Amino acid sequence: MQEENENQLPDEEQGLADRITGLGQKIIGEVEMIGGILTGDPNTAAEGEFNLEVGDLREDVEEDLEGSEDNEGQ
Repeated sequence: MQEENENQLPDEEQGLADRITGLGQKIIGEVEMIGGILTGDPNTAAEGEFNLEVGDLREDVEEDLEGSEDNEGQ
């Protein structure tokens, strides 16, 4: 049991990890989109745009969750 708890991040650090994941997905999306444009591959460009949107949504959801947690604590 002790090993399972050691691998879990505290709530505050988990939020940071989620934000980095959203940012990372946005960066990957930018690279894919530019690569698709440069190579003339519309599928890769579209996949890049999709990853950009998902990264934005991940960041928005995390901000909303943080806001709701702050309101509950008051």
